Amino acid sequence: MSKRFVVASNRLPVRIEHQPEGWCLRPGSGGLVTALVPVMSRTRGLWIGWPGCGPDVPVDSLLQQFSAQHSYDLRAIPLTEAEEQGYYRGFANEALWPLFHDLLGYCRFELADWAMYERVNERFAGVIASEARADDFIWIHDYQLLRAGHYLRRMRSDAAIALFLHTPFPSPDLFRRLPWSDDILEGMLAHNVLGFQTLRDRRNFVACVREFVPDTEIEVGRRYTRLALGNRIVHVGHFPISIDFDEFDSGARSPEVARAASQLREGYLARQLILGLDRLDYTKGIPERFLAFERALEKYPDLLGNVSLIQVVVPSRTHVPDYRDLKSEIDGLAGRVNGRFSRDGWVPIHYYYRALSRNDLLAHYRACEIAFITPLRDGMNLVAKEYCASTVDGNGVLILSEFAGAADQFCAGALCVNPFDREKTADAIHRAFVMPPDERKQRMKDLRAEVRRNDVHRWLGWITALIDEEQAAPEGHPNRAGISQGHHIEL
Repeated sequence: MSKRFVVASNRLPVRIEHQPEGWCLRPGSGGLVTALVPVMSRTRGLWIGWPGCGPDVPVDSLLQQFSAQHSYDLRAIPLTEAEEQGYYRGFANEALWPLFHDLLGYCRFELADWAMYERVNERFAGVIASEARADDFIWIHDYQLLRAGHYLRRMRSDAAIALFLHTPFPSPDLFRRLPWSDDILEGMLAHNVLGFQTLRDRRNFVACVREFVPDTEIEVGRRYTRLALGNRIVHVGHFPISIDFDEFDSGARSPEVARAASQLREGYLARQLILGLDRLDYTKGIPERFLAFERALEKYPDLLGNVSLIQVVVPSRTHVPDYRDLKSEIDGLAGRVNGRFSRDGWVPIHYYYRALSRNDLLAHYRACEIAFITPLRDGMNLVAKEYCASTVDGNGVLILSEFAGAADQFCAGALCVNPFDREKTADAIHRAFVMPPDERKQRMKDLRAEVRRNDVHRWLGWITALIDEEQAAPEGHPNRAGISQGHHIEL
């Protein structure tokens, strides 16, 4: 793709840090940044987002320095405290986040938060419209900006716009609980291309369109579905995001990581190590994981003294009461399990509430024979892919929730479990513990091959190929038609 990329996401792909010498920018990490930086550099692209800091930080000068040192530009959209509270902490994270993860009990639907979400999405659209050129390709990311496309269409009716949703998408029965479901659907349908993580998410979205926009003509294909909305076509596809396999594989093989992994193993007096690694979030199923591990210790005496769970919880959203309550619950469960089963020289759960450096992360992946990744619902879960890419000796077992998006690709090689089923999850822990080396290596070989084959670069290729196909349609073809000024989808 030769068009310039204009990417919009809630946060910019950089971290703003205060050092002794003053404020500075550090490039961000993660799958999205890894995938997009090469194409952003090649097309001299523009990335638009919230800098995540207050007005006292000299953001503009920092971004100018970044542009001078890199091959793409950044544009900041500052948010007031009230906007951050209503748009981000409120509607995005207390309405959409739990709803899209099938956790209705955590949802809070507040009219004031919705109004602020609309306001900030309109601001994003205004900046995109003012910055984008006529032939740019505009790519909006994730649940924080589901209405930006609607406003952008009003400003730039002929723009080529795509949206990728990194979270799951709910079924029609759950989606209709959102008081503003018709507005969210309208905003999403304003794009030329919609990308989802899994086939299930794509089917859920199409089912919502079928139910709430019944006049839509729907043509289902293998990789994507075509929605005909009057004189306009929307392509809806599923494209599972991934990681840079070679980056994790080579990093895990480095002498520094190998030494750190060896030191980790020496520091834990257990024959096998199980790794849990999650951001603090109620979608990750950490309490359910501890309860399943406790049940495994009750059920299988041969685990006692021979296996330890290393659970790393990365702090997140500590201002939210639900998250503070979750941390208290995790703290209490870890203490209870350790109080019940610890013996001289052995502790069943080693629980850490902190982030890991890059080398520490890779060392934990290498040192642990079992990865225990059991979210209650997850869009993809890149930790599962990172673990497999980093298990360079092949001696690893992946226990994975069937409700993680990664399960669609991994359940042939992983031990897939229902995290709500404590008994069978406990059985899976024991099965992983006693699994013969030959079976371990074959399963991990298959998992690593899957990550290598479908890496983050192939993910980007899938999406850009669909965009190119959509844009290659001749003038006047429905694929090329935008929404006319002021168009509104009747729901």
